[in-house]
Amino acid sequence: MLATFTSPGPLVFQLGPFSLRWYGLLIAAAVLAGLALATRLGRARGIEPALIADLLPLLVLGAVIGARLYYVALEWRQYAANPVEALAIWRGGIAIHGALIGGALTTILYCRWRRQPFWPLLDVLMPAVALGQAIGRWGNFFNSEAFGLPTDLPWRLQIPAANRPPEFLDQLYFHPTFLYESLWNVGVLVLLLMLFRLASRGRINLPAGALSCVYLMAYSAGRVWIEGLRIDPLCLFAQPPFCEGGIRMAQLVSLLLIALGAAGLWWLLARRRPLPDPAGVAH
Repeated sequence: MLATFTSPGPLVFQLGPFSLRWYGLLIAAAVLAGLALATRLGRARGIEPALIADLLPLLVLGAVIGARLYYVALEWRQYAANPVEALAIWRGGIAIHGALIGGALTTILYCRWRRQPFWPLLDVLMPAVALGQAIGRWGNFFNSEAFGLPTDLPWRLQIPAANRPPEFLDQLYFHPTFLYESLWNVGVLVLLLMLFRLASRGRINLPAGALSCVYLMAYSAGRVWIEGLRIDPLCLFAQPPFCEGGIRMAQLVSLLLIALGAAGLWWLLARRRPLPDPAGVAH
């Protein structure tokens, strides 16, 4: 039985010059849901809700700026003739890895300003980030963007001709990579919440920062294979849709983040291991 996904379009409604878009609505929902979750987890770790509430608008701003700068830097050929177009973020063009970098830098600066420890705060933000990503990815569905290669699988996605690259004008159905990543992020969220709960109950010993390292590895592992299906990757030394002879930046960065998360987790856990007792060493 086929379950074809078809987008109803990007607009929720339009009233004269005012329009409400699904993408903006979903981003707002993601931010609010993330705030609620981070606040709840923060209370369990003794972090004041006001600290998270004050960080939120700065975090969103830093993530958006980082996401846009990252995208523009890798797609500069689109903006070289008219650099002012790089400011037109409402026309699309952001990257999640840029958002993660911008968000992390914002959190570091905020913690220095408020004189708060960075890693405990980041640990309660990471599940909220995974939740926000799971919600926000559905904006790609309504915009008919960020889809994958053609497919005849039962869960295929129908893309309007206006949104298809020239190479695929004769194709109708594509991989719903937005759905793959949304579901993957739900799995990452469940994993992080399970670890958080086990640590809160004293069943496992997770040092500050460990949950953030797990997020980097878990999210990035999914992004590696999902990115391989997409036909609109950011490429180095090549052009989409296939990046032939080049590098898919999201895959490269994801592999680096997996390595970084694994090294960070090993280092954090190694620091918590008790040193051998000299009295118990055989001579």
